[in-house]
Amino acid sequence: MAGIDSKNFDEPDETRTPDKTRVDVVRLGDTEVGRFTFQPGWRWSECIKPVAGTESCQTDHVGYVASGRLSVEHQDGTQVTLSPGDAYRIAPGHDAWVEGDEDFVSFEFKGAATYAKG
Repeated sequence: MAGIDSKNFDEPDETRTPDKTRVDVVRLGDTEVGRFTFQPGWRWSECIKPVAGTESCQTDHVGYVASGRLSVEHQDGTQVTLSPGDAYRIAPGHDAWVEGDEDFVSFEFKGAATYAKG
């Protein structure tokens, strides 16, 4: 393996497209990085739940928000709205939805390998 590996999200290794969702995944060595794009009106419990088959999102997310806003409600009662520039970790057991009329775009460093995959 080379000492440096670089890939562009314009040519991802894998793309997943559930309803109002686009997940582009690039593989770098033994790591996957994802660009998640959720359209206005996207909600996990409506768009991804049918693919995941679980009552809440069971992915452990670590990422960075590039654009748009996403509200997340965890089963423990905590809620936050993520905005551009925010880094985040979201533990399994949550629902989420896009706020407003702009696409939500984030880059995920944990969770991309399995998110929105049946």
